[in-house]
Amino acid sequence: MSTSSRPEADSLVGAIDQGTSSTRFLVFNAKTAELISQHQVEINQSFPKEGWVEEDPKEILQSVCECMERTSEKLIQLNINISNVKAIGVTNQRETTVVWDKETGEPLYNAIVWLDLRTQSTVEKLIKKTPGKNKNHLKDKTGLPISTYFSALKLRWLMDNIESVAEAVQTNRAVFGTVDSWLIWCLTGGKNGGVHCTDVTNASRTMLFNIHTMQWDPELCKYFDVPIEILPEVRSSSEIYGYMVCNEYCLGDQSAALVGQMCFKDGQAKNTYGTGCFMLKNTGVKPVMSDHGLLTTVAYKLGRDQPVYYALEGSVAIAGAVVRWLKENLGIIKSSSDIEKLAATAGTSYGCYFVPAFSGLYAPYWEPSARGIICGLTQFTNSSHLAFAALEAVCFQTREVLDAMNQDSGVPLSQLQVDGGMTANKLLMQLQADILCIPVVRPSMSETTALGAAMAAGAAEGVCVWTINPDGMTSVTSEKYQPKINPDESEFRYTRWKKAVQKAMNWETMEPVPTENGRHIMLTVGCGQLDQLINWFADETHT
Repeated sequence: MSTSSRPEADSLVGAIDQGTSSTRFLVFNAKTAELISQHQVEINQSFPKEGWVEEDPKEILQSVCECMERTSEKLIQLNINISNVKAIGVTNQRETTVVWDKETGEPLYNAIVWLDLRTQSTVEKLIKKTPGKNKNHLKDKTGLPISTYFSALKLRWLMDNIESVAEAVQTNRAVFGTVDSWLIWCLTGGKNGGVHCTDVTNASRTMLFNIHTMQWDPELCKYFDVPIEILPEVRSSSEIYGYMVCNEYCLGDQSAALVGQMCFKDGQAKNTYGTGCFMLKNTGVKPVMSDHGLLTTVAYKLGRDQPVYYALEGSVAIAGAVVRWLKENLGIIKSSSDIEKLAATAGTSYGCYFVPAFSGLYAPYWEPSARGIICGLTQFTNSSHLAFAALEAVCFQTREVLDAMNQDSGVPLSQLQVDGGMTANKLLMQLQADILCIPVVRPSMSETTALGAAMAAGAAEGVCVWTINPDGMTSVTSEKYQPKINPDESEFRYTRWKKAVQKAMNWETMEPVPTENGRHIMLTVGCGQLDQLINWFADETHT
């Protein structure tokens, strides 16, 4: 990273922000961090079986191309020369796993999305084989517990269950990558010389990467029986990877948000509210192992010769996804933005608590057997109370992560910096401040994930159009939400939430259940049917 060059006034930097539910391309002014133009396309998800979540890698790629084309058209309409875009950064949904054929350029199966649960039985088997049945068996090298969340297990499933993947691996045609690797490979030439690489932040989420040596670990690869040859080259987060129209750089989405929020000092933290919820706290150049259920991950490495910075992370699987569930599964809102108005009509959950453990519980529990529950219902409960409880659930999950982070660091956060699409919901932000009992600070420009990727791209050696200087971000202002409720009330509600979480635990089981004739069958027990709940809210929906 070079900080000696002053950026040109007209230099622009683009950012591909490929998320779980949508893709965006954004263009920023490299001097002021002002967002100049953007375009967004939604991504389809498929659910072939209960707990499975997939996306089409070709649709993801097409969405990127469409967003770039539409944004370029908008720039031309603004009389801005698109040649002023000096570099493009990539930020992406992490852990989502893609395997493709390097000779044909075709994906060999759908992308398995990060919150997919199909590897739960494999996780349970691996944990049972470890000394003391310890899910943290690999944590010293990876910073991660053995979980369905991470890419190695998804890759192992593809190799074991998809014939075309197994065959391509055997014939040395298969290559693996998270979404960043797939996009960079395609955009730099694909089968005609595409660059197969990733950055340290994405590599650190695979369970195949040693966060101390900054390399793929042969012992971890052997543990998961993954050939190291199919893995991408690991690079820093801020260097030239390859060329299309512009240079490219890469950061995993949550690391990009940390950079975009300017959390460059040890102890600074941010929380991103997207499909899931992700809190990262910068711990400096030495990795800190958590004793309270957090992940140790690579925060960023802004240049080949720059030091690696680490972070503690608390990951929540379901945040914005609970709003989508209320819209698509229950139909009690017509658009995601409606939830704020609906919840505000009640102003309270009226004792209703919602634990949206659709994909198990991530931090600080790492309990894949948990499932979503709604409890505390009475005949008085209606759709507005459920909407309020859903927003509270996001805030309570964040409180659990923040508590764990404070315990690990010993230095409580005095305020929380936030970003992501859900932060546009003012009721949610006030609820978050009330439940945390500390101020919540939201930047006026919430696209800090894309901003972080743009910063990494613009500041890279060989580009040097962006000076990473917090004082220079003149266009980035913020709004602060102060706690408004009594701390005792906040604590009471949080205690009730924790009680609800315990009831969600150990819900899904793969244990054999005896039948009347003494034979055994395998049952899975989950939240199951929604019909009664949907009918219960039908009158509310149609008013």
